[in-house]
Amino acid sequence: MRALPAVLLLLVLANFVSAAEVELIRVWPAWHNEEDFERIGDFFGIPADHGREVVLRTHPESRAGYYFLVRVKSRDAIAAAKFEVSVIRPDSLRPETFTFASPLRARETVYQLGLTGTDWPTGRKVHPVAWKLTVLAGDGRVLAEQKSFLWERPAK
Repeated sequence: MRALPAVLLLLVLANFVSAAEVELIRVWPAWHNEEDFERIGDFFGIPADHGREVVLRTHPESRAGYYFLVRVKSRDAIAAAKFEVSVIRPDSLRPETFTFASPLRARETVYQLGLTGTDWPTGRKVHPVAWKLTVLAGDGRVLAEQKSFLWERPAK
């Protein structure tokens, strides 16, 4: 009978851990021109609506830049979530990290995380040498992570 409370506690904890499960289904980095984000409302002075996509930029006034299209699946809504994008550009050996605060919805959602303006001054023909994308909870816990092949050395 003593094992029953321990088993129940483990079941509750397992359910709690899996309840906040976040999965990065796809991360696709690519350059986008300003025109790629033009909508009909732009011509009538209506604020941009990107439908089901959430578009976040390091410089909101600049649309052209290097974007990470991120398809995220979250079991629960997480209000204080944030994305960290770390990149190593060809003109630097040190990684730069950019943070995008955005709640996660309790479903599958597409985010466009853009390094725009002075944060990606190198233009459309330049790609990062390596990158890492991390989804963090409000308390800093890593919920999901994906990185390019060159981000770290393989284990020996």
